[in-house]
Amino acid sequence: MENEGQEQESEIVTEVNLKEDFQASGVADILAELDNSLIGLTPVKTRIKETASLLLVDKAREKLGLVNESPTLHMSFSGNPGTGKTTVALKMANLLFRLGYVRKGHLVTVTRDDLVGQYIGHTAPKTKEVLKKAMGGVLFIDEAYYLYRPENERDYGQEAIEILLQVMENNRDDLVVILAGYKDKMDKFFESNPGFRSRIAHHIEFPDYSNNELLEIAEVMVASMNYHFNKESKKAMAEYIKIRKKQPHFANARSIRNAIDRARLRQANRVFNNSKGPIGASFLSQIEDIDIRQSRVFSGGIDK
Repeated sequence: MENEGQEQESEIVTEVNLKEDFQASGVADILAELDNSLIGLTPVKTRIKETASLLLVDKAREKLGLVNESPTLHMSFSGNPGTGKTTVALKMANLLFRLGYVRKGHLVTVTRDDLVGQYIGHTAPKTKEVLKKAMGGVLFIDEAYYLYRPENERDYGQEAIEILLQVMENNRDDLVVILAGYKDKMDKFFESNPGFRSRIAHHIEFPDYSNNELLEIAEVMVASMNYHFNKESKKAMAEYIKIRKKQPHFANARSIRNAIDRARLRQANRVFNNSKGPIGASFLSQIEDIDIRQSRVFSGGIDK
């Protein structure tokens, strides 16, 4: 009986069902949520799905006893502000957790200030503390290129970089690092820091949203706040987007959210001043075109 038990324990898996593994892992739910919650970003979604397929196949190969080396999962997200990089990083952390590549699946978001100290002996403890918090999950470093400042001889960013590179290599089975920022600056950063480039396997570019996608994002945002556009205010928002997109400091969905917040302020002021008696939910929830057209954008100014 004991021999039979040993034989059963040593039985080798001879085949796998990728579709069943896909459904059982919960990855299908994450990818569906990615599709439903993020407007546009088709190339980004495609790369995430490709990465999920790679990891599923990698796990299947491991089950079959094929020679297997854990893939390098450190990533670079490049694109303009407001294109969903942090949101996708959060989904990626969950996906890696579901597939068993990280223990916890949490996301730790930092910038240079969280990693680099201002005096000798300050940087290493700060960087190591952040890494300790991120272990078992994903470390998202926004505007990562600011870690490297060659013009300042007394800058301590290089010390943080050296610690990060060491941990990315030695602890890649327990931590995934995502570097993010503007594409041109990220390219220069990798040119100046070949150690990072050699450790980053996945480079994903986040495109700007189209005008129609931004309008759809605006509609989703106001609906999530229990507001709504009418025909005239939707047209006003479309015109706002067309003008604002050509102005400096435009930040895609982030700028749209700021515009909606300002429209709500104007709407609240209008409703308060015009209400003469009892009012209902519809009146309180309606965004009128005047609430949008009072923006400085329509008179040549810039909303920031």
